[in-house]
Amino acid sequence: MRPTAEAMQILTPRQLDELPSLLHGHTLEALALVALYTGLRRGELLALPWGNVDLDAEVIQVRKSLEETKAGLRFKPPKSKAGTRDITLPAIVTDVLHAHRKRELERRLMLRQGKLGDDDLVFPNWDGSPQWPNMLSSAWSKLSYQIGLGVSFHALRHTHASYLIDHGVDVVTIAHRLGHSSPAITLQIYAHLFRKDDRKAAAAINAAMAG
Repeated sequence: MRPTAEAMQILTPRQLDELPSLLHGHTLEALALVALYTGLRRGELLALPWGNVDLDAEVIQVRKSLEETKAGLRFKPPKSKAGTRDITLPAIVTDVLHAHRKRELERRLMLRQGKLGDDDLVFPNWDGSPQWPNMLSSAWSKLSYQIGLGVSFHALRHTHASYLIDHGVDVVTIAHRLGHSSPAITLQIYAHLFRKDDRKAAAAINAAMAG
């Protein structure tokens, strides 16, 4: 079910500017900021291993997702071929991940878990196991209200898309970044944002048709 314009939650420019300082020092700081500045889905973030993060090249490789089922947690491939993608990182994400990796190394040293390997998760539980997606959403919801946002975790992904649209990024690039199987899906979800500037809407449709 696609979110309606009324139901879609997007951070305001002021909230976007203040979020890094509001999250500073919290256990969800790195996870939330990476979600905001990459547009990755919750399951993609929780399934991300360090071997798929190249901080020197400033790229994240999305290759799998974590799903919560009645039988427990399972790793699975992305929903579509387009979900398997490489995401270029802005400098703020690279900085956040460098600091996060340092904290993870310190935590593992304290717990005598050894060095970080390529298969170790970027955003695990304290013992290195995968986080449960619904528990993450609950923890974020509580924090979000505490810091005055009151938005869901998925709102970070919507905010990422909104920011790209507002800055004139073409719809094909946005669709790739979000892992949509077609630019038409991106247009369907975010049509109301493109309509704010009719020229952007026309450019987006032209790009989608060309793709």
